[in-house]
Amino acid sequence: MYKVPVIPAKGKATTRELPLPEEVNPHVLYEVVRWQLASRRRGTASTKTRGEVNYSTRKLFPQKGLGRARHGSRGAGIFVGGGVVFGPRPRDYGYTLPKKVRRAGLAMALADRARDEKLLVVEAFAGVEGKTKQFVEWAQQHGLDGSERVTLVTADENVRRAARNLPWVVTLSPEGINVYDILRTDRLVLDEAALALALERAGIGGEA
Repeated sequence: MYKVPVIPAKGKATTRELPLPEEVNPHVLYEVVRWQLASRRRGTASTKTRGEVNYSTRKLFPQKGLGRARHGSRGAGIFVGGGVVFGPRPRDYGYTLPKKVRRAGLAMALADRARDEKLLVVEAFAGVEGKTKQFVEWAQQHGLDGSERVTLVTADENVRRAARNLPWVVTLSPEGINVYDILRTDRLVLDEAALALALERAGIGGEA
């Protein structure tokens, strides 16, 4: 169990216990992040083979009699501007990662932030109605001064709109919470809806 601070709509901050895993396996986190980044790769790199370059297929010079190497086409890979041998072609870099590993990775990422006291749960963003200035004032009141990068996960579109222009904030909807974005910033801020969905997807307190 980890105790995490909770910011209510009114009154002082309280704490809540979350049943997150006690052990954080770095290799599991690595595997999940690697899978995520592989799925994001566009895979559009492409080179032309000797059959695709725009050169004549006429034989360059006679096969025998000149003492030169035997060549059949100007588009051969050994010539400048010729085709590329075994070059990259469009492909899909994505692969399948077991659901158990994905769940464990999300649970461990949450546990890692909770262990380092970098996880904050928010019941309501009081006073934030879509303006960046309002979010900055709210953040400063709760110890977020821009010195650390923050992943903000909330169902409130007004709050996301208010925070998305800040260079030190990564904004996500609850459905978009993922291990990579949690780990690439210093602090994680969740609202109630995001926390419930994150725990469900991590296989804690419900089925994902």
